[in-house]
Parts: sequence; C-alpha cells; structure tokens
Amino acid sequence: MVMPSSASTASTAPTQPQHEIAYCIFDMDGLLINTESLYTEITSEILGRFGKTYDFELKAKLMGLRERESAEILVRESGAAMTPDEYLHERHLLQLERFPFCVPLPGVMRLVKHLKEKKVPIAVATSSYRKNFELKSMNNQALFSLFDVIVCGDDPAIKHGKPNPDIFYVARDRLASHFGQDPVPNEKCLVFEDSPIGVQAGVNASMKVVWVPDVNIGRLYPTLDGPTQRLESLEQFDPAYFGLPPF
Repeated sequence: MVMPSSASTASTAPTQPQHEIAYCIFDMDGLLINTESLYTEITSEILGRFGKTYDFELKAKLMGLRERESAEILVRESGAAMTPDEYLHERHLLQLERFPFCVPLPGVMRLVKHLKEKKVPIAVATSSYRKNFELKSMNNQALFSLFDVIVCGDDPAIKHGKPNPDIFYVARDRLASHFGQDPVPNEKCLVFEDSPIGVQAGVNASMKVVWVPDVNIGRLYPTLDGPTQRLESLEQFDPAYFGLPPF
C-alpha cells in the first residue's frame, strides 16, 4: 500500500510517464539491505547497558548522517555515560559480527537487475564509510556488483554530509564520467531513500525522490514534504511512472 503524503500515489491503471529520468541513485542502509534493523539492534544493546532506550524518534534524527555526527547526537541526546569514540568502537565490534549476514530487502534485486539489464545508469550513494560498505557488501556481491558507481560517506569529494546534497552531486558526476557523458540535469536524476534526512538531501539536490521509509519511521512522519513518491516497499515501484523501461 502507498502511504498518504504530499507525494504521488501508486495506481493499478496503465502507467503514463510523469517524469523523464536518466540516472538512478540509491541509498543503501534500510533501502537496499536490512542493515538499519541491525543498527537499531546494536545501538539498543549498547544503550541498554547504561539504562537508556533507543526509540525511533531518536533514530530518525540519526538516519542518513555520517557516523561521527550521528554518534555525537546519539550520546548527547541519550545521556549515555560514554564518549562518541567509545560508542563507535563498541558498535564497530558488534557490526563485525553481524553485518556480513545482512540481506537485500524485498523488491531490491528485481529492480536493480531490471535497471542494469535496460542499461540505466545506477549508483549507490551511502553515508556509510567505505570500511563499513565493504563489510556489508562482502556477502552481497550479487547485488552490489550490478552498480556502475559506489559513493561512500568518507569520500574526499563529499564536503558536507546529508541533508546537504553533496553526495548525490558526486554520484551524478561519477555516473556521467563512467559513461563518458556530460552530467544530466538534476531533475533527471531519481534518488531512492529511506530516511527523512536523505529525502531532504535529494530535494536539496533538486532531484526526484522516492521515499521508502521503515514502518516505524513512517508512523513518525504520516506526511513529509519533498518526496515525489512514497512507497512501503520497492516491490511497489513502477519504473514506467518515471519514464524508465517498464518491467
């Protein structure tokens, strides 16, 4: 089901293209793979040792941010008696155990394979640092090998993290370089995001945005200005609506 929002809704009628998209740019955590649920599990365990809880209101503030900024906000707002560095160290140890077992979310493989087969330029633009990307992708090469470009949050070309648009501009330019093209206009880029902060980054980049929030984040934001379309799952995505080759 497509949730109510200021964005468009899905339809079962024959799809007429409403947009003209050339590039597709995907966030990773919670959008392509189930790592957001692992982040929640890990952070809840760490905060629990200090008698603190990790609710989705706090999580929504952290999603899409680069790890240092996220850690600073978490420690400050949770009141846990630890430093951001201590939190990141403990979190990393737990990630080493669990991230290799993450899996693609519903609808992801079908969509990404389809875009690849139709020669639509596709990129990952994730706030995760490269070391974490390697950990998450190591057992998911059937997915990540399909992408033309991978941009991580610690890329030196990214001066400012989400909600600034830098990462999406870098992904756009790298796709253009990969295919030997001039960069396409921003409005012909389609961003897929699961976090409100990521949606805002896509909007700030003047790109079209498909928002696929986790059900708990979605409850916090029954409406959200900015996304072109809001879906419960990538299983619902209709490429033809955005002028992309239909399934």
